[in-house]
Amino acid sequence: MGELASQVAHAQRASAAFADILASVDAPSITSRTALASLPVTRKTQLLDRQKAQRAQDPMGGFATQSYGTEMPQIFASPGPIYEPEGRAADYWRTARAVFAAGFRAGDLIHNCFSYHFTPAGSMMSCAARAIGCTVFPGGTGQTEQQVQAMAELRPAGYIGTPSFCALFWRRQTRWALPYPA
Repeated sequence: MGELASQVAHAQRASAAFADILASVDAPSITSRTALASLPVTRKTQLLDRQKAQRAQDPMGGFATQSYGTEMPQIFASPGPIYEPEGRAADYWRTARAVFAAGFRAGDLIHNCFSYHFTPAGSMMSCAARAIGCTVFPGGTGQTEQQVQAMAELRPAGYIGTPSFCALFWRRQTRWALPYPA
């Protein structure tokens, strides 16, 4: 909460979109959960509409606070498409706490089966795992047989991905004789 007011001020100063969206907000007064709850919510549809309207001038729709190159090493495209930049911070997506809460610890090997293609999910989980000191096997989606073999040989501490893709692994468990319980 100590950084909230400065984050709001940064958004107003560095992002054309948030300068507009937060124009009536007094950033220094945003210091509590109650004040946070008073901020306007930008819905995904609004973000997409703004990006589409400005595609020719700014594909990010004025939301990005960094420029291409060293500040923004990757851009993803979620359905819409909504363009989502990724910065250089170790836990850029701020998901390390969730990975830690799921039981992963430094030194663990994580088999990450979220997509690394277009959408940020794979990168989100990889960044989080690396931020807490884990090693990541970036499996992505597809090539199920090869991934089952990699699981059997690498013996990861766990899996990160969708339940439906994980179910494919367990259906093949007897064929590959995975070394850990289902």
